Amino acid sequence: MFEKKTKSYTELLGKTNRIVEGTLINGDIISNADFRLDGELKGNFQTKGKLVIGPAGSVTGDIICKNADIEGKFKGKIQVLEILNVKNKAKIYGEVICGKLSVEPGADFSASCMMKTNSKNPVPNDGQPKPEETNQ
Repeated sequence: MFEKKTKSYTELLGKTNRIVEGTLINGDIISNADFRLDGELKGNFQTKGKLVIGPAGSVTGDIICKNADIEGKFKGKIQVLEILNVKNKAKIYGEVICGKLSVEPGADFSASCMMKTNSKNPVPNDGQPKPEETNQ
C-alpha cells in the first residue's frame, strides 16, 4: 500500500544530482542524469546529461558529458559533445574537446582546444570515445 516504486533513469532526466560546497570526493562519478558540483572532485566524471561546476566547485581529472557550464576550477581533459560554457570566474587548465565553445571575458582559459562535430553516441558504454568519433 505504501510501497515506493523505483524510478527508471528516463524519469530521472531533467532532475539534477548535487554535490554541495565543502564536500570532497576522491574517485570517479558516473551518472545518467544532470549534475551540479559545488564541492571538490579528485577523479573522473562521466554523464549523459549536463554538468555544472559552480563557483565553489573544483574538478581535477577527466570529464565526459553532453553539455557543461563551468564557473569554478577544472584541471584535466574535458570532452563535451555539444556546448561548453565557460563563465567569467572559471579557471580551465588542460585539454578541451567540444562541439561548441562559449568563453566569457575574464575567464582563465589556459587549455588546448579542439572543436568536434556532433556524433550520435558521445558516451559509449565503456566511457571511451569511439575511434571514428575522435578522428573526425
